[in-house]
Amino acid sequence: MKSIYSKMLILAFMATSLYSYAWGLTGHRIIAEIAENHLSGKARKEIKKIMGRERLAYWANWPDFIKSDTTGAWKQASAWHYVNIDPQTDFKIFGQKLKGQAGPSLYTQVNVLSSQIKDEKTSEKDRKIALIFLIHIMGDLAQPLHVGRAEDLGGNKINVTYFGDKTNLHSVWDGKLVDSQKYSYTEYAALLDIKSDEEVKEIQKGALEDWLYDSHKIANTIYAQTPNDAKLSYDYQYKFNNTMERQLLYGGLRLAKWLNDLF
Repeated sequence: MKSIYSKMLILAFMATSLYSYAWGLTGHRIIAEIAENHLSGKARKEIKKIMGRERLAYWANWPDFIKSDTTGAWKQASAWHYVNIDPQTDFKIFGQKLKGQAGPSLYTQVNVLSSQIKDEKTSEKDRKIALIFLIHIMGDLAQPLHVGRAEDLGGNKINVTYFGDKTNLHSVWDGKLVDSQKYSYTEYAALLDIKSDEEVKEIQKGALEDWLYDSHKIANTIYAQTPNDAKLSYDYQYKFNNTMERQLLYGGLRLAKWLNDLF
């Protein structure tokens, strides 16, 4: 990973309206905020050494902001945000296809970035960049269409209207469902993060492959119920808001588990 740390603060605040990002600004910050609430004391201490005093939510969208960079320095990172899998209903086959893919993906990079963070030879700058990416793509993991299908680019080629506005299925799940609730990220995180300790432990069970399959199954349901040129409005919100909120919560709790185990 290249060290281009000098650009980070500039790029982190570049305009983002031209891009369709996973979960959008609000969703990624919700996941990061929930994760922060469930960090162990050790993880919190180690993360502060790497990240400084900013909360996780401050950096949660940086790996999307850098898509505004025109130098090509981060071109290789575009594939880290998703993993494409043909529709599967069997976990064993899903796992085989997941592990059999060539090239970098969300799945491979979670482990690669985690190894870089733990490696004492990694520079401070690159360790920080790796942690920022890890926080982000663990959030991407919970967005079902980031474990979607290559043929439609995770729903980007499925045209729909959302309350009369032309858009695509991926964009609806990236931000429109979340933002239509009109909560700030801190408000939404507080409203969702109400599970008991026992429930949290249950949600955090499993390995990375289990969590990816969880999102993949939801993606299959979304595809089945959202045909091309669908007209989406209140009925779609009614049908999928609980699912969207589940994924935000699960994304935050599972990110916390990964970070706690990492440190």
